Amino acid sequence: MNIIIDAHEDIAWNIINLARDYTQSAYTTRNKEKNTPIPAFNGNTLLGWPQYQEGSVALVFGTLFCSPKRFDQGLYKVNTYETPVQAEKCYRENLDAYLRLMDDYPNKFRIITNHADLNNHVAQWEAYQKRKNKRAEEEKRSGLPIGIVILMEGAECLGEAAEVEKWYEWGVRIIGPAWAGNQYCGGTREPGPLTKAGYALLENMAELNMVLDISHMDHQAARQSLDFYSGKVIASHSNAEVLIKGIPINRHLRDETIRQLIERDGVIGVVPLNAFLDWDWRHRGGREVMSLDMVVAQIDHICQLAGDTNHVGLGSDFDGGFGVESVPPEIDTIADLRKLGPKLAEKGYNDKDIERIFYDNWLTMLRQSLP
Repeated sequence: MNIIIDAHEDIAWNIINLARDYTQSAYTTRNKEKNTPIPAFNGNTLLGWPQYQEGSVALVFGTLFCSPKRFDQGLYKVNTYETPVQAEKCYRENLDAYLRLMDDYPNKFRIITNHADLNNHVAQWEAYQKRKNKRAEEEKRSGLPIGIVILMEGAECLGEAAEVEKWYEWGVRIIGPAWAGNQYCGGTREPGPLTKAGYALLENMAELNMVLDISHMDHQAARQSLDFYSGKVIASHSNAEVLIKGIPINRHLRDETIRQLIERDGVIGVVPLNAFLDWDWRHRGGREVMSLDMVVAQIDHICQLAGDTNHVGLGSDFDGGFGVESVPPEIDTIADLRKLGPKLAEKGYNDKDIERIFYDNWLTMLRQSLP
């Protein structure tokens, strides 16, 4: 069984704002949150440590994320910011949540910051997979730690571009400059080009060999970044805009951007969120008319543009403002990402193709970029 690398999960945000305990089962969390405002605000969770084990989700890109105050709808009390100073405090709280998770539960989570960490972690998981059918009951219960690579989503916590260095020292390895628009570039719902400060940010990132994540960047800013940035480039959680019925915002990737990212040897993480498959899904019949086939179509579209399977992976965005109610009905938890394997096989993808999509493309990218 292949392991899975998931390139986008908002773990720290949920720990801080919703007090979710990801050492527990997703079902334990759902039970705990019954009769609270949380499911209406953020959906019923898709994540839990037993489900990571069940689905062999060995490594995730865990985000640092806080929302600008202007997007706060007052539906639930969460940390937001208005200034770079407030943003830095908020993002640092995210980072501290990951550090506590690793310190308090070293057998369940570990932060991956360098090549040696990555290789040792993957080797442990691969060995575990090979002996899975023979292992003792005690080993079954103990499981393996989940690796976390830290991804900064939105860079407003950087008062100036040179501050990248301290976040790198703190363990951040991937930066997506935008969530919404900011001083660095246009973003989702707030279009605009890469700014002078944005070019400076990319220069500072390149000096540290950091990975650039173009997800959430405006179309123009993303393409400018792909032209300019000399380091590794990805879209951690983005779909092909052309396949999303009724999409009214600049959130996803046009085909010309996908082609450019492929030319730069980048990887795109496909998102199994209903609204990113069909924007008006609720009005077209709801969850029951959705399907993992639509996720496969997104994967296949990128592969057809590339002419191979080297540029696509999974970026679930799970617990990122939605829950089980907003994904295709075949998915109940993170463990069900495995169901994409048989679907891809039916479409003609072989075992090596599925291995690349499930984890190897992300693994290759990390091996090329981590120190």
